[in-house]
Amino acid sequence: MADMLQLCTFTLGDRLFALPVSEVREVVRGLEVTEVPLAPEVVRGLANLRGQIATAVDLRRRLEMEPRQGGVADVNIVVDVPEGLICLIVDDIGDVIDVPADSLSRPPDTLRPTLRELVKGICRVDDSLVLLLDTSRAVDAGLTRRAAAT
Repeated sequence: MADMLQLCTFTLGDRLFALPVSEVREVVRGLEVTEVPLAPEVVRGLANLRGQIATAVDLRRRLEMEPRQGGVADVNIVVDVPEGLICLIVDDIGDVIDVPADSLSRPPDTLRPTLRELVKGICRVDDSLVLLLDTSRAVDAGLTRRAAAT
């Protein structure tokens, strides 16, 4: 039997993304984020998670997508990386799914470079394509590289 991956799915616009469940600490809706002057564009600000400060990264900005229309609370997927706690701001949370590890395909060359550098693999689940993000690359590319450029 093939090894199974357990994925936490979420949406950005009409696209379905996923992160490995093992990398997700928690999911929080409507978390208040305080803006930080001079932060990289992808950083929306800082959030207080029960006394722990987390950097809030807007994945829409990171993936160069159009801003989300106002009036709807964001969802924060909290991940713990060596740099500290990071809240990945997404449109909505989906389900936890199990997919065979061998069902992942490499991202096609037709994806925009910004998206392709963050996607570890793509798989089909029912009638949808799921793009599996590389958490460390999303955080590193969103913070370290852009902060160094400023």
